[in-house]
Amino acid sequence: MGIVGLGVMGHNLALNMVDKGVRAVVYDPWPQVRARFAENPGPLEVADSLAALVEALPSPRSLLIMVKAGEPVDDVAAQLAPLLSPGDTLIDGGNSHYRDTMRREASLREKGLNFIGLGVSGGEEGARHGPSLMAGGDETAYARVSPVLEAIAARHEGAPCCALVGSDGAGHFVKMVHNGIEYAVMQLISEIYVLLRDVAGLDYPAMARVFRDWNETTVASYLVEITAGILDRADDLGSGPLVEKILDKAGQKGTGQWSSEAALSLGVPTPTITEAVFARNLAARKDERVAASAALAGPDAAKRPDDVDGFVEDARRALLCGTVIAYAQGLATIAAAANERGWAVDLAAVAGVWRAGCIIRARLLDDVMHAFEGPEPPANLLLAPYFGALVAEQQGGWRRIVADAVRAGVPVPGLSSALAYYDGYRSARLGANLIQAQRDCFGAHSYERTDRPGSFHTEW
Repeated sequence: MGIVGLGVMGHNLALNMVDKGVRAVVYDPWPQVRARFAENPGPLEVADSLAALVEALPSPRSLLIMVKAGEPVDDVAAQLAPLLSPGDTLIDGGNSHYRDTMRREASLREKGLNFIGLGVSGGEEGARHGPSLMAGGDETAYARVSPVLEAIAARHEGAPCCALVGSDGAGHFVKMVHNGIEYAVMQLISEIYVLLRDVAGLDYPAMARVFRDWNETTVASYLVEITAGILDRADDLGSGPLVEKILDKAGQKGTGQWSSEAALSLGVPTPTITEAVFARNLAARKDERVAASAALAGPDAAKRPDDVDGFVEDARRALLCGTVIAYAQGLATIAAAANERGWAVDLAAVAGVWRAGCIIRARLLDDVMHAFEGPEPPANLLLAPYFGALVAEQQGGWRRIVADAVRAGVPVPGLSSALAYYDGYRSARLGANLIQAQRDCFGAHSYERTDRPGSFHTEW
């Protein structure tokens, strides 16, 4: 396998391949990086040019591109295309926008070349020891590279967390939505953290124990696991918990926004994913928030709950329900895109790939996978019998937590939007009839009636 790009992810994927017995010939566009690896290549074969890289690979060739998304991918593909032969395969393992992947796949197909958009999740650790891999592209091309991809992927109960999820841009679309769900679950956890700290009055060791205990329950996940460790970490440059010294501004690279934009364009409601993006945008306005905190009034200080253990259990139930909603919104977006694009996406396979190696891996995903198996998968995860019953059983604690947060003036856009989504989805009749009447009143947009067919307009 040829690899272009020796940054953190490219380098670790290359080492992962070598560990699995795969020959890895590598190249980096930056001369200083090539020079550093040439001096100490370790188990890697370092090429000094793209031509040398291509020449070193047997035909049909497979090359993994691990450079920054955007123009760098186009530049590398344009330089490689004249050097390759029909039937060779380029794989883009970066966080490329799925529309760019569709464009590249179509362009290279005209040249007789295969192009696979590969979503890679797991960060540096995953790349080195086993990521979750979501591929989109031609079935024949994937079959040729799948032995290598499956060898380096994470494994769950012996099965590789790697799959062809559809054609052209499907792999990068699924990875994009994975990141949207990641944004949502991280937001939910951060809201629970503030409630435990500011309403329940727990100290950091107690909060760490809570999350550690929760990681032995249905809500267990990689993000819950690392949260316990983060809350336990002392500041090595001062005193007290490290997280208290971290500025409350969270960065983002754009994939959460892309996920929300895609959902909007498809007409799929994903309020919890989108609120997670908005929450980061609001957090970024630190100076404005500090000024507003002195100018704007809120409710009186929250009273510590009489039953702290009960509050903590309600918080666990809220996190569990919110996480289910985040998965439901993300999977509904993937299903809608698959329907529009003609991608044969198997949602059970998607959930299976997410069970290990990736950032959103969680105990729930086994049940998510089973929910979409069979000839008639549910239209929404919430309509799967297991999840419908789970949320029905847990919703009382979820509702109490959202109410407690509102009374205390603690912002919980993730938890509250998830609850509103649930209540909206289960409502046989909403208030949109009034909205449509308003549209007809000011814009003559007409309306449908419940008691007879046709389109109607009223002179209001």
